[in-house]
Amino acid sequence: MEGVMAYMPGLGRELIKAAAEAPFLERDEEKQLAIAWRERGDATALHKLAAAHMRLVIALSAKFRHYGLPLSDLVQEGHVGLLEAAARFAPERDVRFSTYATWWIRASIQDYVLRNWSIVRGGTSSSQKALFFNLRRLRARLARENHGRSSVDTYQTIANAIGVSRADVEMMDSRLSGSDVSLNAQLVDDDTSGSAQRMDFLVDEKPLPDEVVEETLDSDRRARWLKDALAILSERELRIVRERRLAENLVTLETLGDRLGISKERVRQIESRALVKLRRALSRMQESATPDEPARA
Repeated sequence: MEGVMAYMPGLGRELIKAAAEAPFLERDEEKQLAIAWRERGDATALHKLAAAHMRLVIALSAKFRHYGLPLSDLVQEGHVGLLEAAARFAPERDVRFSTYATWWIRASIQDYVLRNWSIVRGGTSSSQKALFFNLRRLRARLARENHGRSSVDTYQTIANAIGVSRADVEMMDSRLSGSDVSLNAQLVDDDTSGSAQRMDFLVDEKPLPDEVVEETLDSDRRARWLKDALAILSERELRIVRERRLAENLVTLETLGDRLGISKERVRQIESRALVKLRRALSRMQESATPDEPARA
């Protein structure tokens, strides 16, 4: 554990020393402690079991030290996972507690990293978590194995290996390449209060409020015009137009001809004639629109 202290300066020496001095547990002793905690709630047994496996917590926490989070917090989260493993461990199974606890410790640390690494939440699915924690390792391995390959090929290879889209890999790579930046950060690093901020250059692609209102009014007007125009059609023309142009599931000329008892060519002729009538009616409505109700195509 002396070597651990060299690259984990953020971790208390007392904790490292206590973990190093904690005795290893034999299989039978480990099993008895787990039974005592599960069946009798023996806190002393839980303490001995957890103390004997703090080396494992520290070792696993050290693997996540490159994410910029305090090592003491990583160890604390790993200890939470260790306690969760103790609560769920089944002593009657022929497996060592360390083997069972490793998954819970790592999962607890990973959840903490994902929650705190960035203010932007990400990696909520299992595939996204795998991408987050394996992207750098896979990219480095591919760089060693495949000299000269483009980044696009690398992205696709990683996407196939993890089971995500190439777009997900590119997005995650860009997130891992830089830290979060505040929208209120000044573009010019000076004390000028009037310096522009990043937020000032964000473009809202949504329409302006007056454009939304105008489009709503125009949509209502066009719907009213269409309703009035359809009223001039005969019953058969109206049915053909509705089923050929306005229905959610449009029908073919042949199908509609069978329903009406006429040929598909006759259906086409009636449809064409009805559309001409509709265009003329809509044109008249546009021409007669009042100044405060402008016509829009």
